[in-house]
Amino acid sequence: MERMERFKNKKVLIVGVGKTGFKLINFFNRFECNIRVTDIKPIFDLNKSVKKLKKINPTPEMTFGEHRDEDFLEADVVVYCSAVDPELPQLQLARQNNKEVYSEFALANLLCKKPIVAVCGSFGRTTVAHMIGYTLKLDGKNVFVGGTSDTPFIEFAMQGDPDEYDYVVVEVSALQMRKLENFHPKLVVFTNISEKYPEAHFSSVGEYIEMKLNIIKMLSPDDTLVVNFDKLANNTFFRNANCQTYWYSRKSFVTMGVMSEIQGTHFHQRRIHSNIDYHSEFKVSNMRIVGQNNRENLLAAVTASKALGVSDESIQTCIEKFPGVPNRLEFLMEKNGVCFYNDSKAETMDELVESVNSFKNPVILIAGGKDDEEIEFEPYVPEIIKNARVLVLVGESKERMNRALGEHPQTFIVGSFEESVLLAYQKSRTGDTILLSPGNPSTDFFRDFEERGNYFKKLVYQL
Repeated sequence: MERMERFKNKKVLIVGVGKTGFKLINFFNRFECNIRVTDIKPIFDLNKSVKKLKKINPTPEMTFGEHRDEDFLEADVVVYCSAVDPELPQLQLARQNNKEVYSEFALANLLCKKPIVAVCGSFGRTTVAHMIGYTLKLDGKNVFVGGTSDTPFIEFAMQGDPDEYDYVVVEVSALQMRKLENFHPKLVVFTNISEKYPEAHFSSVGEYIEMKLNIIKMLSPDDTLVVNFDKLANNTFFRNANCQTYWYSRKSFVTMGVMSEIQGTHFHQRRIHSNIDYHSEFKVSNMRIVGQNNRENLLAAVTASKALGVSDESIQTCIEKFPGVPNRLEFLMEKNGVCFYNDSKAETMDELVESVNSFKNPVILIAGGKDDEEIEFEPYVPEIIKNARVLVLVGESKERMNRALGEHPQTFIVGSFEESVLLAYQKSRTGDTILLSPGNPSTDFFRDFEERGNYFKKLVYQL
């Protein structure tokens, strides 16, 4: 805790008022700091945030619509959120004037003296991070999982005594890697690298990938790297990393003929095999999670857990019990032979179809939401008809969806979200899966997909 006491009574400037900005205000308020927030957006774009800021006691000072040099020069400590450009002229000015300047992630890293497990890649980070955290907790370890805007890395310093953690598992995006020094995780997981990148923050895909790969340069022979063989085996950067490297694959190393040259985890004869330290086999017949991407994420988590010395028993329990990440194909419960899954985050038709395709059992699909004229339903009709036994449509877009899905033999339109759950359950039989996967934004009745997902959970548990 002494590390944090040095912020006591300092003048702090927080750049950016997103979710992370509020977490930072909470953090610095504990040390009775004099806080100011600044955001380039004009005040009328930040209506909700300003109301929230005014409720905080003591209320921070605020500058909106511009970044003023004097705000940066008057502060002792400047902390910015990951969406802010680290090369912002005012941040440069603060650095030149010997101010302490950190990104939220860099500040948390500075305060973290525990072994860090960093989960990198373009997709699957949240699920892999939560699976690793879940497995370590099953093994009796005290773990913090974070690194997103919902749970920023800095939160680990606000949960009781940070020194009580055994591990800190963080997701790391390319944005957070910018200007990040002295970041030295014990274990890094790399799931994949997408060609799509945040164009607002990087000038080219090359710059984006280079920033993502920077983390590998920080590893030493005592550290561990876990990499997706199916996606990244051809990348010489991973092949030549200066550390212990373990690979994972949905295919079998035996049939690919690479068994003798690489170590790690693979899928062979309907079991997960892992040859790290000693050979382990895991059964997958009772998995809770569904979908090809999640199976890949599971292999990443198994590999990382094995490398961290977690018991086979805890890994097997994770395979059977891990429910998924909230609102992303999350298993809720089984009632009279019917399984319920909450996939409220699926707000596009592509995600909806991918989710429906994840199940072997017949699916009763609850879909619909805010009517966005740009969302076309027609191209997805054949897949939905093939894979969903019953359709329950709700929300603003239900009429338009119904017209597109006219050929489906069992389609029901309901007036309210409550009815959609009751009707789906009435129409179900043993062995069915009831899936909320809206395929449309949630803002017709809800604040966001999380509120919709939580309401769905409540209704399901009340059945």
